[in-house]
Amino acid sequence: MFPTVRDVLALDPVRHGAPRVVAGAAGLDRPVRWVHSAEVPDIAGLLRGGELVLTTGIGMPASDAGLRTFIAELAEVGCSGLVVELGRRYTLAVPKSMVIAAERAGLPLVELHRATPFVPITEAVHALILDAQLAELTATEEIHQRFTELTVEGADPADVVREVAQLAHAPVVLENLARQVLAYDPASDRAELLLAGWEAFSRSLRGEGRTSYDPATGWLSTTVGARGHDWGRLLMRYAGDAPPPSRLIILLERAASTLALDRLVRRDEEGLEHQVHRTLLTGLLEHSRSAAEIALRARALGVPLERRRLVGLVLRRREDDPAGAAKQGGRSPVAAQLQLRELTDGVGAALRETRLPGLCGALDEHSVGVLLALPAADREPAALAAFAEAVHKGSSQALVIGAGSGVDEIREARRSLLEAGQVAQVARHATRQAPYYQLTDVGLRGLLHLLRGDARLQTYVERELGPLLTSRSGAQGEELLGALRAYLSCGRNKSAAAAALHLSRPAFYERLNRIGRLLNVDLESAEDCLSLHVAILALDALRD
Repeated sequence: MFPTVRDVLALDPVRHGAPRVVAGAAGLDRPVRWVHSAEVPDIAGLLRGGELVLTTGIGMPASDAGLRTFIAELAEVGCSGLVVELGRRYTLAVPKSMVIAAERAGLPLVELHRATPFVPITEAVHALILDAQLAELTATEEIHQRFTELTVEGADPADVVREVAQLAHAPVVLENLARQVLAYDPASDRAELLLAGWEAFSRSLRGEGRTSYDPATGWLSTTVGARGHDWGRLLMRYAGDAPPPSRLIILLERAASTLALDRLVRRDEEGLEHQVHRTLLTGLLEHSRSAAEIALRARALGVPLERRRLVGLVLRRREDDPAGAAKQGGRSPVAAQLQLRELTDGVGAALRETRLPGLCGALDEHSVGVLLALPAADREPAALAAFAEAVHKGSSQALVIGAGSGVDEIREARRSLLEAGQVAQVARHATRQAPYYQLTDVGLRGLLHLLRGDARLQTYVERELGPLLTSRSGAQGEELLGALRAYLSCGRNKSAAAAALHLSRPAFYERLNRIGRLLNVDLESAEDCLSLHVAILALDALRD
């Protein structure tokens, strides 16, 4: 950053001349790009702006009108200030007409009351300028190096925004084209104040070109995008009175390039909005973010969570999906990622179609989570039905939707999401088809799934089915377990179970006899069969 007129007046060679500001004090913070000493009245034609002019006044116009024109021309070309040494042309003070003209133009006018060589002043100022330029170059190099590292590390948008805020010591916001906040760092400000009414505020900012500065609000912004596809803006607040220095502009533009490159790399994996939604859902599930922060960020995304009926949903592919089962054994990680991306996009499309506000994002490699934010509890049944219909209609996959119990507080949303995940996990094996499932729809399977971490349930399974599960039984044990499962699922109808397994009746009967001997149970006893059936369902929950 260039030194200001105020900085120049503090230099020893200038202080030796006993400087006195007689006009334009409001402009003392103007940057000084260079220093000129001149004794000609038409010096303005030789300037480019940002120069501090040193003169003894001997070449200045003699008339008041000429002096006013001289000052007006300097101000028009952007001169930083005018320093006049007294003693040669003007003995005690510069003419009053010159002072008035400079004050009106906002041009700093300084008198030197002692004879002062101009060369030491020029050398001292130019040394400051060169030091500032070197510091600027060093800072720019550090910026490029840091953001190159972030690009190589695959940093997400939140990391990039945080880095900009730390380097600039200022609030930074990344928004999409709809003026919704994708990431932010308030620096030393309060996030609530920064994001309050953000969309309206962002639309009020004025500027031209890809990078612009709005002096009325003090916000610097640059467009984010590549290859002609712009998708957002990166904004930074600048507290200075003068336009922001080139270092901050370079910082913002370099960060925008990093974000654009990251978007190109990730565009086949996941949309940026989905990333932000997923971050908030993960924050809820893992308690890694406070409820207040999640509410604030969600509101900035256009999804208000306060004073809403919150319902957690989890979507998965059905285990018995023929297309999915055919692909399951040979699916590559890329194919699995694309399939999950397709599911996430489909869920997002269903939310838009039904006009339901909610967060949506992948929870793991198998499932997509949704947190609906409904205006009232009585809207819940209709909203779930409409959402489920839109999802199933738009998906080529056989899906199962698990719905958690509705809650009224953000801090309780985790329970709804966890319940939805458990319901979806169990409902994949449900024989009754439904648009969506709730805890009341999964019955005993749901209860056993909830209890699968309990050591007592695990002990029960081992006690009931242990002889079939031991390593000595091997493949035969799994065959016998399959026979027992079919027998119990068919309501102890041996003929139906044998047909389901494509076995002859004698072969199936022989397997049942072996099961009875191994487990020491009576397969004609309703109570024994009930215990075994519960144990098999519990085993399924443990293995799922």
